[in-house]
Amino acid sequence: MKIMLVDDERSIQKAVEYIVRENGYQFCYVDNGLEALAVFTRESPDLLILDVMLPGLDGFAVCEKIRAFSDVPIIFLSAKGDIVDKGIGFKMGGDDYLVKPFSSMELDFRIKALLRRPHRVDDEPNNSDEVLKVGDLEIRLNEYEVYAGGEKVDLTSKEFEVLTFFAKHRGQVFTREQLLDRIWGLDFEGDTNTVTVFIRRIREKIEADPAKPQYLLTVWGVGYKFRPK
Repeated sequence: MKIMLVDDERSIQKAVEYIVRENGYQFCYVDNGLEALAVFTRESPDLLILDVMLPGLDGFAVCEKIRAFSDVPIIFLSAKGDIVDKGIGFKMGGDDYLVKPFSSMELDFRIKALLRRPHRVDDEPNNSDEVLKVGDLEIRLNEYEVYAGGEKVDLTSKEFEVLTFFAKHRGQVFTREQLLDRIWGLDFEGDTNTVTVFIRRIREKIEADPAKPQYLLTVWGVGYKFRPK
């Protein structure tokens, strides 16, 4: 597996490279946003660690461009840890957001967690033919593909994980706190707004009218549920 870092701080580059190589992964690095897209395309990394404040093109813009053609897991790094910045990061397609300064162990945990997630399909045996169907929505678990109204929907690995979780617990109501614990994990530093952002992003992709959702439903005052059969 290969991990790519985009960051203009030499100290961060050294720290991340050490963590990556200690785990036996390949490592590539670029120090500005303008070169990031070309290097990403050439190197085809399995995970991208992306600083927000970059010369040339900021990390949010880089992420948005990459999301147009790839669902590779993306971890944002930033010295800015307020909820607005985190919300922008998730809206642009990020899967995780780590505030500087951070511990090597914490980054290590987050890298391993993301690399375990569904988009690693090429590394796993083809041992399931399960398909979840609700109305015009079809979730192909084996292929990690989603179709709405017969059209393929491009979801990030995290969006796919969230949608699949709901589909497997059809009709069950979850609070945003429960969703954070069940999907993001107890050690996740974000808040419940993260769930709201992901629900909105998924609705925009699978719902005919996101303002009147038919699949991911809001239970006012409680949380969310997936449409029952």
